[in-house]
Amino acid sequence: MTTPSHTGRFELGRPLLVLFLVTASLAATAQSAITAEPQWKAGVARAIITPEKPVWLAGYGSKRAPDGQLHDLWMKALALEDTAGRRVVLITSDFQGVPKVMSDPVFAQLEKKYQLQRQHVMFTFSHNHCGPRLGDDLVDYYPVDEDQVKLIEEYTAEMIDRTVEMVGEALKNLAPAKLAQGAGHTTFAVNRRNNKEADVPRLRKEGKPLKGPVDHSVPILTVTRPDGKLAAVLFGYACHPTTLSFTKWCGDYPGFAQIEIERQHPGATAMFVNTCGGDQNPLPRRKVELCQHYGHMLAVAVEEALEKPLKPVSPAIRTAFEQIELPYLKVAARADLNVAVQSRNAIRKRWAARMLRKLDAGETFPAAYPYPVHAWQLGNEMLVIGMGAETVVDYALRFKKAFGPGTWVCGYADDMISYIPSRRVWEEGGYEGGSNLYEYGRPAYRWAGDVEERIARSVQKLVKQVKQ
Repeated sequence: MTTPSHTGRFELGRPLLVLFLVTASLAATAQSAITAEPQWKAGVARAIITPEKPVWLAGYGSKRAPDGQLHDLWMKALALEDTAGRRVVLITSDFQGVPKVMSDPVFAQLEKKYQLQRQHVMFTFSHNHCGPRLGDDLVDYYPVDEDQVKLIEEYTAEMIDRTVEMVGEALKNLAPAKLAQGAGHTTFAVNRRNNKEADVPRLRKEGKPLKGPVDHSVPILTVTRPDGKLAAVLFGYACHPTTLSFTKWCGDYPGFAQIEIERQHPGATAMFVNTCGGDQNPLPRRKVELCQHYGHMLAVAVEEALEKPLKPVSPAIRTAFEQIELPYLKVAARADLNVAVQSRNAIRKRWAARMLRKLDAGETFPAAYPYPVHAWQLGNEMLVIGMGAETVVDYALRFKKAFGPGTWVCGYADDMISYIPSRRVWEEGGYEGGSNLYEYGRPAYRWAGDVEERIARSVQKLVKQVKQ
């Protein structure tokens, strides 16, 4: 009921007033609870990495001076912070390969400037063959001269600084966010070891199945601000970005996919990781139209995943990292090199000459190479396994089966070392599993046969640590 006041206005009676106050209090408490709900903090940053000087394009073992571009090349960073203040940073890039001489200085500076230890940063590269050379990656691959060596050194130093600055910007941009994950599917990746490139169009037209293991899943991770706006989407696929082999700057199919996704979601940053595509190719290829088509297929897979219910990722971070020794089957001896230096293969000849100069200078060759392995547990829902270099698809299939839903298995992280064969691929031989380490400048022709089990033991140990 209401009663007249002395001023002539009507006021709430005591029972309704009490009810009103209680209701308002409950609403405020509920709103406070929502506001106080544990949240991630996420920060995103990006930097153009298209060379301004004529640094050669990486890959394909020949002189590849740039003669234009289809679109800019990018490096991007996603920084995450959980409720306990623990941080990780994932860097993605359109580089063909980031060598140790570039990534190690980046890691050292990030620890000094931002207290990010080695286990807290993963530096990935798409393995795009229309991107620039860096440092000593594939050092014997190209018939370079002194001017080109100087350009590469200058560009690599510039990229080290730019990477550190970009990570700092991502950390500065940390703000409340929600994370959620899901997966799409697309099928343009083909196991190149088991299917002849020339046969693939016909087999597809006839509806015949292609051979060999593949991983056609497209995992996605979304970063959404409290107002519901999409800030970033991270996605992966297991396939070489080798649709194009010309000399124009371009991000290949991942570049086109990211452009399309960002066009569909203005203000959002799209980021690509190559999962385990060491033995997978986009087929057929060699045409810009095909490259755009595969980028569109990948973007559609991401959009389809975004339309499905996504699984929230709770705000907690646990990380583990180690470098293990991957042994060579046999280190190159002087006698081997004296034969190789007479080879008609230009890459092998350059490699052998450089190795002989090292021996003449009194150097000895190491029997193994340090191999980086990461495990990140995000909440209880998402496990990210990161491994160096060109891992073949068997690694993804093995670890996803072992650790279950929510597992991402990423190769092409931290160091562009060489192909990393599984035991199956090693026994079969061929390009990814055979005697081709010289192409990557290693002092040997081949890995020892147990590299998969060495990596698997490390992954199992690190996953156990982050799941405790």
